[in-house]
Amino acid sequence: MAVIALTSASGSPGVTTTALGLALLWPRPVLLVEADPTGGSGLLAGYFRGTREYDAGLIELALTASNLSDALADVARPIEGTTVSFVAGTRSHTQASALRDLWTPLADVLSELESTGQDVIVDAGRLGLHGSPEPLLDAADLALLVSRTTLPNLSALRSWAEVFQRPALDWHQSAVLLIGEGQPYSARDVSGTVSLPVLGSLPNDPESAAVFSRGVPPPKKFDTGPLARALHAAIASIHSTITRRRNELLEGARS
Repeated sequence: MAVIALTSASGSPGVTTTALGLALLWPRPVLLVEADPTGGSGLLAGYFRGTREYDAGLIELALTASNLSDALADVARPIEGTTVSFVAGTRSHTQASALRDLWTPLADVLSELESTGQDVIVDAGRLGLHGSPEPLLDAADLALLVSRTTLPNLSALRSWAEVFQRPALDWHQSAVLLIGEGQPYSARDVSGTVSLPVLGSLPNDPESAAVFSRGVPPPKKFDTGPLARALHAAIASIHSTITRRRNELLEGARS
């Protein structure tokens, strides 16, 4: 499928939780990149509950003088029992400036992983922060703005939506992924307000989300519960969106 980047316009709508949930249910091998510049790994502190120490991540990539593709393979760590590997984010927000020159070459390397049978999900954190990985968002096949449907969240989303409008002939696309549709606004309301398509919606389900955000044991029937079903539906929508766009552009190139 290629590179999918998740970000938010404000607050904490659940970008990291959603990125990990998508990765763990992804149908192919996938690399999860923690590119949030705020510092601290949501995976190590949350999903792994602090039982797994930081030993390599983005800073090691930024400091490497060797081939970036090889260095990426060296710092990626597996999540045992899954087909997911991850690159941990920075330990501190003070390290964000050290990543400034990493984002563009890293975007090129990540785009090449599809040919090896591996997709990429990027947790880009909140927009507008110092050290934000904008080149990763620009280069992603699909950039998803994750948002709740409250008025403050949608106001912030609207302020950033224009930045994510793509030219008609651009390979790259943008869309919105909602958390808690109907609380209070619907997908149609959101799409009309921000002039971006709504790719899907995940339920506001703190108990199930805690499996990804805090590493708690899955609740009963978690695998068939509302959050898991919605994540599977979002994955299907991501796949169809990227495939459809590629087919449209290929047909256009032939005509």
